[in-house]
Amino acid sequence: MIKRILHLILLGLLAASCTEKINVKLDTTFTRVVVDGSVQSDTGTYAIALTESSDYFSDQPAPRIVSAGVTLSDGSNIFQLHETVPGVSGIYHTDPGFAGQVGKTYTLHVSLHAAIAGKTNVEASSALLPVTRLDSVSAIFDPTLGTEGRWIIKIWAQDPADQENYYLFNIYRNGHLMTDTITKKIISNDKFYNGSYMNGIPIRRINNANKWETLYPGDTIMVQMSAITKQYYNFIEEVDRSGFNIPFFTGPPANIVGNVNNGGIGFFAAYSNSFAKTIAK
Repeated sequence: MIKRILHLILLGLLAASCTEKINVKLDTTFTRVVVDGSVQSDTGTYAIALTESSDYFSDQPAPRIVSAGVTLSDGSNIFQLHETVPGVSGIYHTDPGFAGQVGKTYTLHVSLHAAIAGKTNVEASSALLPVTRLDSVSAIFDPTLGTEGRWIIKIWAQDPADQENYYLFNIYRNGHLMTDTITKKIISNDKFYNGSYMNGIPIRRINNANKWETLYPGDTIMVQMSAITKQYYNFIEEVDRSGFNIPFFTGPPANIVGNVNNGGIGFFAAYSNSFAKTIAK
């Protein structure tokens, strides 16, 4: 009887020890300026978004950086960017007639209305490299790939042999951008075909089981092929590799290296484009 009482007391103490509260303190993220945007070789209006970095577990949109002074320089000229909605949007755009010029390096300069983490300005620079001509593209349905069938998008172009080349591909379906986030962007280097003709190289497979990326016969497909810097190629690759499904109690992925100085993060890119269209068959 005494042994049974002692056993019950021991179980009670063990249960109590298992219900002890554990408070986990999570540090807040060091606030920094985040830059996201690009300029390209085609005439148009280009936008640069400025935000503040937010806490890792925050479920609120990142605060926008408003009323900043934003300029763009090509080494000879300075272009003033204007906030889309002054004091509200945090998005700064070039004039409609802007077009980047191949061979120039573009530097984005941001002067903050109020200091962030003790910083009042950041800069980022990117060279605008020449792109090879995109001769043609195809979008062919192959019913043998997957239960729903898949479309294969291929390209034809001559890769220059004089240097390392890095490419970014965007795909438009009936004028709508399918690769509309950085994790959907298609990138490639010429490691395996340097100086060779890209004779029907597949760049993307589209599965109609994914309702967000459907493709049907008769759809117009346009491929935008862009020449990007190695630094921008590495940035996109690191973003894709970092993933978003972070297990609880593990830290955020390692900092992704951008090209914004003075403690800023993100990337400002400049690149040239070549386009080709086809009809899905």
